[in-house]
Amino acid sequence: MIVVGVDGSRAGLEAVAWAAREASLREEPLRVAHAMPAWAIEERTGRLSEVSEWMREGAKVVLDAGLERARREAPGVEADSQLLPGDAREALIAASGHAGLLVVGNHGLGGVRGLLVGSVAYGVAARAACDVVVVREAPRRGEIVVGVDGSPAGEHVLDFAFAEARLHGARLRAVHAWTMLEAGGGFYPVPDDLGLRETLGGRRESHPDVELIEEIVRGHAVEVLRQAAEGADLLVVGTRGQGQVAGLVFGSVSQAMLQQAPCSLAVVRTGAERFGS
Repeated sequence: MIVVGVDGSRAGLEAVAWAAREASLREEPLRVAHAMPAWAIEERTGRLSEVSEWMREGAKVVLDAGLERARREAPGVEADSQLLPGDAREALIAASGHAGLLVVGNHGLGGVRGLLVGSVAYGVAARAACDVVVVREAPRRGEIVVGVDGSPAGEHVLDFAFAEARLHGARLRAVHAWTMLEAGGGFYPVPDDLGLRETLGGRRESHPDVELIEEIVRGHAVEVLRQAAEGADLLVVGTRGQGQVAGLVFGSVSQAMLQQAPCSLAVVRTGAERFGS
């Protein structure tokens, strides 16, 4: 199942449209979810009953608009809606435990001007139990970019990226960024095409219909990926990386790309946090 969060904003509806197309391609059901305070859902009598009823009516409008957009975007998709109790971040994180993919807009009604990603998107990307896509409005040009770091955790990232490229009929650009860092009195060797091919493994053979472009670029991963993703449909990164400090779940590159990615961003669960383990 794919779960998409809505809040009545344009960004939320764009997230629904993306999620509906994705659900159609994956042949999975779609759930449109909206969160509101638990007391407003439960309060049916008493002094706040009129306020809670007004809030529930507003929530119904938001959910109905989300469902209408989903059905217009992908008429054949099985779609329903759910009202979630509590803070939007916590409610969507809880819902992610029953989903294969969680989709949110890059900012909503509570977004702070000047920030490229809202607090809800940032919170769920960091803590969701499943993979997360943060949707940004952008023209669809048929290319997906994936960051390759050579770590064992990166295997899940590559699997996701190849699967998305196949589903969407998109070209896949695999980008490895490197810098000359001192290690043990020397330097890491300059990476070569052979090393990148070994990292990609047998995915080239198992996905012969995916056009693959391999790039090795000297520079910091954040800047390299930001430039590579200009004009892309989707940028795929992991929650951990080769340089990740043990014990931290959300890597520095993933955090930076939430703010700087010029296109929609997929944050793939890797390592110990994958599937809530």
